[in-house]
Amino acid sequence: MTLEHVAIWTQQLEVLKDFYVKFFDGVPNEKYTNEKKQFQSYFLSFQSGARLELMQMVGVPANTNDRVAAQHQGIIHLAFGVDTMDQVDEKAKQLANAGIPILSGPRKQAMAITNLKHSTPTIIG
Repeated sequence: MTLEHVAIWTQQLEVLKDFYVKFFDGVPNEKYTNEKKQFQSYFLSFQSGARLELMQMVGVPANTNDRVAAQHQGIIHLAFGVDTMDQVDEKAKQLANAGIPILSGPRKQAMAITNLKHSTPTIIG
């Protein structure tokens, strides 16, 4: 059995799609739109075979979890793997240079993407 995909609600579909394309080489499908439900989504595919669905729909409430001071139940981050610590450091530098906050790290174990509710994800190394 494999995990087929993870889905994330967002209020800024194009911005979040562009983030995963630019920084993690995600390959988006053609945008799906259901006008009746006011729903749009992209599936992004990654080299490993993993997929991420980004979804936007009118009426979905904002997430009020605090990403820094408190933890909450539910999915809190995504982690991407690379082969070397140098690649981790380089990716962290690339993200920081793009203005994306790095709250800690980077660490050898993982680099996690969190704060998915906003247009600019936050990196916890």
